[in-house]
Amino acid sequence: MNKKINSITIKYQKNIDWKKSFEDKLKMETCQSIQIDCIDMLFTCKDIEFIKNLLKFYNLDLERIRSNNPKTIVSCQSTYIKSELILEKNKIYSENIIEPIRNNQNCSKAYFHQGTLRSGELLDINNDLIVLGDVNPGAIIKATGNIMIWGRLLGTAHAGKKGDASKKIGALQLRPVQLRIADKIARGPEEQAIAGFAEEARIESETIIISPITTFQSKS
Repeated sequence: MNKKINSITIKYQKNIDWKKSFEDKLKMETCQSIQIDCIDMLFTCKDIEFIKNLLKFYNLDLERIRSNNPKTIVSCQSTYIKSELILEKNKIYSENIIEPIRNNQNCSKAYFHQGTLRSGELLDINNDLIVLGDVNPGAIIKATGNIMIWGRLLGTAHAGKKGDASKKIGALQLRPVQLRIADKIARGPEEQAIAGFAEEARIESETIIISPITTFQSKS
């Protein structure tokens, strides 16, 4: 028997507090599981934690959060909430989506791939590459430009594959089998990732270094 899931929409309304409006809807909810459609609203990790705690208070299960705002999806994945980005698969998006990893020059348009890459799969792109989903061990992604992964990088990633050492690799978690930028090679860190922070690999002083990207940090 399929579980009944109700959909609740959260949208911006002038002079209306979305948190209070959302709680009012929960008070009238009769289904045990809900899906949240937040359209183009930007939710930080702090907002997602508020939603989780409110649902827990009302004994409701969260099936997923759907949004067409990529940064909201980042917040969901950073807080381990199942999410769905409402965009056309493999559509080309402008470089402002990958703002956290762009350099000072104008970026070309990026190739967007939606879905997790599994062992044995290869994605080889002559452009900047954006992946919504995990890159599992045994999967390989390559790009002439930057790489941004809204998920976990557990496989192999090669940015700047034609020798551009200015390119970067970003992910919610960088725990790869192997990282490559231009002709430099490294492995990912072994310590656990910090929730709420994306991570970035780049070349400094001829060495690949990894550091948090504070762009996606929760607001205090």
